[in-house]
Amino acid sequence: MRFVAGCDVGSLTTKAVIMEDGRIRASAIIKSRPIPADSASAVIEDVLRAAALKLDKIAFTVGTGYGRDKMPFADKAVSEIQCHARAARWFVPGARTVIDIGGQDAKEILMDPDGSILQFVTNDKCAAGTGRFLEVMAKVLGVSLTELGAMSRRARAPVVLASTCTVWAQADVIQYIHSGKDPADIGAGIDSAMAKRVATLAGSVKPAPEICLTGGVAKNQGVAMVLERLLGMKVAPFRKADPQLAGAIGAALLAREAVSGSRQAGI
Repeated sequence: MRFVAGCDVGSLTTKAVIMEDGRIRASAIIKSRPIPADSASAVIEDVLRAAALKLDKIAFTVGTGYGRDKMPFADKAVSEIQCHARAARWFVPGARTVIDIGGQDAKEILMDPDGSILQFVTNDKCAAGTGRFLEVMAKVLGVSLTELGAMSRRARAPVVLASTCTVWAQADVIQYIHSGKDPADIGAGIDSAMAKRVATLAGSVKPAPEICLTGGVAKNQGVAMVLERLLGMKVAPFRKADPQLAGAIGAALLAREAVSGSRQAGI
């Protein structure tokens, strides 16, 4: 019995996963702290506590995310591109395209049928098309991110935001609120604007089915629905774990492969 771990230090949240024989033993998500090393230390303590383990029981740990080089306990640092690609194949074995929407960036990764990365593109220049965009809009609407994601299903006449720029879109949302628009219609408009921005990014790397959506925004049903319509492809569901943990899961799978020496470990 060997335990491995993956730790993903992101801009807004930090995630960790402990795996045992290819299955998730424990996971943890915390808000990121100003210093990446502090975030990593805090989340690894949480996940070890949840797994009832001590650090010396972990055979191998892979770090990823923008703070991947700031983890004193990690045996190896790997890019989030590799980790999300690996996690996507674990979530959806036939996945060829990964769309990862994080707190402050969005990525699309194209893989060949064997899961090797062919191409990727990243948007980290603008908050539109990222989790930060939804966070700002949810705050303006006075709802949680979970509530925002469910609004699209209740919408009857979704509004249209004139701009995907976070500042101007925020002004549009405030105007719609003041004009008495149904909050569900506003929420659907927000999801649609977000999905359109992500679909534009996806156009830079022609997506191939199956598509796997990762990151916290993957839990937003409205964004996923609009993306399917815009791309003309099904966004494959995954039920093995929280999609927000994808980076950490991919890191843990790569850690298991490092220990076992097998490319297919964990499937």
